[in-house]
Amino acid sequence: MPLQRRLPKRGFHNKFKVEYAIVTLSQLNQFDAGSDVTAEMLIGVGLAKKNQPIKVLANGEIAHAITVKVDKISTGAKVKIEAVGGKVIEVE
Repeated sequence: MPLQRRLPKRGFHNKFKVEYAIVTLSQLNQFDAGSDVTAEMLIGVGLAKKNQPIKVLANGEIAHAITVKVDKISTGAKVKIEAVGGKVIEVE
């Protein structure tokens, strides 16, 4: 067996990759209408972990207007939130 086949294979690990906590629009429906949804609220409910940036994706539908303050948001989710009268603030 050649040496390159006997040695263990090790992959590349990008140490600069950012892992986001994914939150969907259907999960945001549990908050009251007109409320400000922040990272602390999402951590308190259990949708995200501490020290992890949060990204909102457009899976599902949003039923009422809320203000969302997160690190990242998809374009589709932003359009759906603003269509029902909500507001989106991206926090750096």
